[in-house]
Amino acid sequence: MERILDPLPSTLQVGLLVNKNYKQEMISMTTPQVPRKFRHFAMQLQWSAIALVLMSMCPLRALAQTGHEHATITAEQKSQRGALVRAVREATARFQDVRAAENAGYRLEFGCVSGDDFGAMGLHYVNDTLVGNGIIDVSRPQIVLYEAQPDGSVKLTGADYLVIASSWDAAHPGVSPQLMGQIFHYFAAPNRFGLPAFYTLHVWAWKDNPDGAFVNWHPNVSCQSFVGETTP
Repeated sequence: MERILDPLPSTLQVGLLVNKNYKQEMISMTTPQVPRKFRHFAMQLQWSAIALVLMSMCPLRALAQTGHEHATITAEQKSQRGALVRAVREATARFQDVRAAENAGYRLEFGCVSGDDFGAMGLHYVNDTLVGNGIIDVSRPQIVLYEAQPDGSVKLTGADYLVIASSWDAAHPGVSPQLMGQIFHYFAAPNRFGLPAFYTLHVWAWKDNPDGAFVNWHPNVSCQSFVGETTP
């Protein structure tokens, strides 16, 4: 779901400390006797150092929230990703007909989730019991994803694994949730869904996503054919 990074007060404090230290060390360079071009170079160096500190301290779960997945991966990682997509297809094949999902306890929530400039997530059929259990099991996704079609039907696009952050963190302190090597994305609260902070992993197993199989948004999914409430 939408990409929201953790607040980083400690990182900002470190950045401010670096900034202070650089200012102290550069007093002699800011006197009128120093040529302007050298003062400009020193200022660039100062801000470059601060940027490096901030980037080096970003938490791991922030890395899982990029909108694209075009970074170089190893053969093992590629194999793991393929295995996860296949496992999700096997787990959700029975939900090609949305009535099968409804009979299994899934219900449409949030209407149709659409983005401004990055496609949509589509329809979320949520199993509240599985969400409450807080268990990550590839064979039992908390959410099944569909896209509304022009003829009024819905088409299966993938699955979404979701756990409430407070419950997960209490049971697994210091451990980010992941599924077959894929780290979950983190959504802070408040959020568009009205949920407490949560971790989520979309798997676009039934509709190829050019931005990657595990990103939150699908550029080729639309809410245009959905009749009902849309979550922007």
